[in-house]
Amino acid sequence: QLQASGGGLVQAGGSLRLSCVASDRTFSLVNVAWFRQAPGKDREFVAAVRRGDTNTYYGDSMKGRFSISRDMAKNTVHLQMNSLKPEDTAVYYCAAKINRPISSALGLADTYSYWGQGTLVTVSS
Repeated sequence: QLQASGGGLVQAGGSLRLSCVASDRTFSLVNVAWFRQAPGKDREFVAAVRRGDTNTYYGDSMKGRFSISRDMAKNTVHLQMNSLKPEDTAVYYCAAKINRPISSALGLADTYSYWGQGTLVTVSS
């Protein structure tokens, strides 16, 4: 089970840190991603970490502004979001899957088996 938190209202240019906590201690062994969905839009890949891989992966519009990290001891994956823009407004979801995908498949939402409930991020202009 995944629990996402940390959303809220922030002004453009501000920062937020989202957290995704897993109830299962094997969380460190799975592949975890953040997606977001704005009203009327498709779900969009934000960032991911892959089991056994020190690299991090990002959607194009997030590169340089967002940072994903994994805290093994706390069964948590964080998403640090800086330089937020109004277009970042969305519900953010964390997701996990067990099978290690190729890196190009990390952004495929339909391949993730486990989802958190979502946390709303609102960026005002």
